Amino acid sequence: MAWHQLSVVTDEQTAPELSDFFSELGAVSVTYSDAEDEPVYEPAIDQTQIWSNTRVTALFELDADPDVVQTLVANQFIGQPLRQWQVEVIQDQAWERAWMEHFQPMQFAGKLWVCPSGQEVHESGQVCMTLDPGLAFGTGTHPTTALCLEWLAGHDLTGKVMIDYGCGSGILAVAALLLGAEHAHGVDIDPQALTATQYNAEKNQVLGRISYCLPEQFRVADADVVVANILAKPLIELSATIASLVRPGGQLILSGILNEQAQAVADAYRAQGLRVAEPVSQEDWCRLDAERPA
Repeated sequence: MAWHQLSVVTDEQTAPELSDFFSELGAVSVTYSDAEDEPVYEPAIDQTQIWSNTRVTALFELDADPDVVQTLVANQFIGQPLRQWQVEVIQDQAWERAWMEHFQPMQFAGKLWVCPSGQEVHESGQVCMTLDPGLAFGTGTHPTTALCLEWLAGHDLTGKVMIDYGCGSGILAVAALLLGAEHAHGVDIDPQALTATQYNAEKNQVLGRISYCLPEQFRVADADVVVANILAKPLIELSATIASLVRPGGQLILSGILNEQAQAVADAYRAQGLRVAEPVSQEDWCRLDAERPA
């Protein structure tokens, strides 16, 4: 099956109205993307980011007439900015498999491999996690996740209890279990993240050693290792909650932090009584390693 894809650049005020109008005209999906170079790293929770110049892209079934759609849009939005129209036919495909063509096995700290199905690494002394694209963020390709995997693979987790706060796909919790942790707890505000965590834990045969829930359901007192790979703003806002999960002598790993945000995040956790080391950077992002004195 093929699809008509129509897209047009407009401003942040018009984009939501245009999205709704595309849907009224029968679009099966509508998405936003940055029409220029205006990166947004940290939108507010529950906020859909609209750029000042936003490309609105609509997907229609093949029997829709792109010329008619474009005319109807132009008549509906007279005097409002509509530029750089693009129309093309998109062939259907197995989108997840297409994405996986660019997802290759990755190694962390010379020990941990993250591999898509069918490309697992089986070598003596190596730990292999099987991970496929799913409903939630986290495959190890982004620096924020890679920095956490590097830390986990570089430390002895044997027999330890771990909390993955903002677990996403569950990649960090599953990695900790494969590396020897006794139990892992995943917490996330998104129910789809918990579904992905369950799936990945089952795929890697560690489902019996992991628990996962929404924050309001979380009742764990503390852990030996706490990892929070979210973003700087929620890390600061939740500093008291997250820091309280680290037991005396325990380790805290913070990620999802831009290099220029490291000082503010570090100060928030030092205020909670933790010792915070200098940031470890990869590209524009960094990781903060902290510990609670025994």
